[in-house]
Amino acid sequence: MLRQENEPFVVSRDVQAVIVPAGQQVNLKAGQAGYITQALGGSFTVYIDGNLFRISGEDADAIGREVVKPPELAPDASEEDVRKLAWDQMRTCYDPEIPINIVDLGLVYECDVKANEDATRTVEVKITLTAPGCGMGDILVDDVRDKIARIPTVREVKVELTFDPPWNQSMMTEAARLQTGMF
Repeated sequence: MLRQENEPFVVSRDVQAVIVPAGQQVNLKAGQAGYITQALGGSFTVYIDGNLFRISGEDADAIGREVVKPPELAPDASEEDVRKLAWDQMRTCYDPEIPINIVDLGLVYECDVKANEDATRTVEVKITLTAPGCGMGDILVDDVRDKIARIPTVREVKVELTFDPPWNQSMMTEAARLQTGMF
């Protein structure tokens, strides 16, 4: 079945969500009705009672959607394999108000993977925002951390939010500039 934006739904079970853009965790109650305003990257932005909320793909069943499966990694994967998968995971991170992933927006400056002594890995990421006053900083940092932490063997994810260098439109991919009309 083809799904559209502003699709109505009713919360089928209590579910944790994050208020957009405040970033506070709340519990949505079964029976609350609303609309899905964005369904990109395995998470959902929903509108309920005059507020926007972000619901994780792991809880998609609470709004009648399919649960997002965690990423898979081969048992003999290298740090470079983990790095590539981390970039893929960040391509599923979206600002709830902009339908372009943070990688194509040019918001990810670095992604490094380090092997730990116990065969786990630490991933260090440096990201920025389109503007220093953007209220989505905490939400995007948490989204990046959560999605990379789902990668098998990743023990720790460090996400640094920086404004040096300041973001500008030239950091966007050509496709993102075309999509936003900033070409």
